Amino acid sequence: MNAYSPSLFPSCGSAEEGLEFPNFDGKDRVLDITERNYKKALKRYDLLCLFYHEPVPANKGLQKRFQMTELVLELTAQVLENKDIGFGMVDAQKDAKVARKLGLEEVGSLYVFKDDRVIEFDGELSSDTLVEFLLDVLEDPVEMINSAMELRAFERMEEDIRLIGYFKGEDSYYKAFQEASERFQPYIKFFATFDKSVAKHLSLKMNEVNFYEPFMEEPAILPGRPLSEMDIVEFVNQHRRATLRKLRAENMFETWEDDMDGIHIVAFAEEEDPDGYEFLEILKDVARDNTNNPELSIVWIDPDDFPLLTTYWEKTFKLDLFRPQIGVVNVTDADSVWLDMSNDEDLPTPEELEDWIEDVLSGRVNTEDDDESADDREHPDSYVTEDSSESHDPDEEEDSDD
Repeated sequence: MNAYSPSLFPSCGSAEEGLEFPNFDGKDRVLDITERNYKKALKRYDLLCLFYHEPVPANKGLQKRFQMTELVLELTAQVLENKDIGFGMVDAQKDAKVARKLGLEEVGSLYVFKDDRVIEFDGELSSDTLVEFLLDVLEDPVEMINSAMELRAFERMEEDIRLIGYFKGEDSYYKAFQEASERFQPYIKFFATFDKSVAKHLSLKMNEVNFYEPFMEEPAILPGRPLSEMDIVEFVNQHRRATLRKLRAENMFETWEDDMDGIHIVAFAEEEDPDGYEFLEILKDVARDNTNNPELSIVWIDPDDFPLLTTYWEKTFKLDLFRPQIGVVNVTDADSVWLDMSNDEDLPTPEELEDWIEDVLSGRVNTEDDDESADDREHPDSYVTEDSSESHDPDEEEDSDD
């Protein structure tokens, strides 16, 4: 997991009654987990959230960063004080034995213990993101759909991977479905119904499970009936990388680490902006037409969801994120190539976008072409190439000029 960038709830000094954001009250709630207390902590809480960290550094700057991380956990613990969630920190050096016993492997990661499961948090370490994530983990892994209103809400969740199954009742093959759901909570949403009218609306047969890929209009039906836990787990693992997926704060590092041969096709589009909305609809059309292509996965980023990262992305990729953009990014060095849409009044058509994506997947467009001249490229007018070295330290640029 990459290094986190901790942030806190904003404080409102003069907020009206009932609208004030919490500030840390100074009370220590985060435990120092050791061999003496880790078993007691596991038994005491419904959820135990542990941050596995390097020894406290001597460097003052790194110390301040460590303190900010600790403050994020303290504020989260304060907000969730009545939710039976424990928080602790495990020192990778002092508490190495505890870490081994608990199965903590990646320093800088946050692990959540629920019953006999361990869930690794792979998102932005901020209080608001962590609070939302932990509340999701507290919920039952399967949500029931029993009414027309709940069904409408389910059908509006187009950004999420969803599974829904129709079963006779709790004492049925539903148990295998429930056990499978625990493997993916809270990252993948599982729903079930025992209601015949809901099943009819969704064209579900008894003991059948449908898998909804994000932004797809029709679900895939899991093969076989009835399904075992492993049948469901294997299907989800094979299909969880969506053709078009949205970068989210709660799993942003997991998504970024799930690259395709070292690259991501990345699209920036603000959903609330007219051009961004139109471009997103074009992306959906392309994704639906290519949903059976296992080599294609587009990561959609809405800059509005990441205000603290937008300036960094603009500087790194030399982009204007007030406009929709799509490009291919090397995950190792952030070299990138972007489809040139600057001279066109209209956005590319789905067909034009598919042609560009085909060039990316075939290797005709790639981030290793940084040093080639435009005359050497097969499509000299179609792409803008950005070398990530341009976003490095200015002193390095001066050295290279010499």
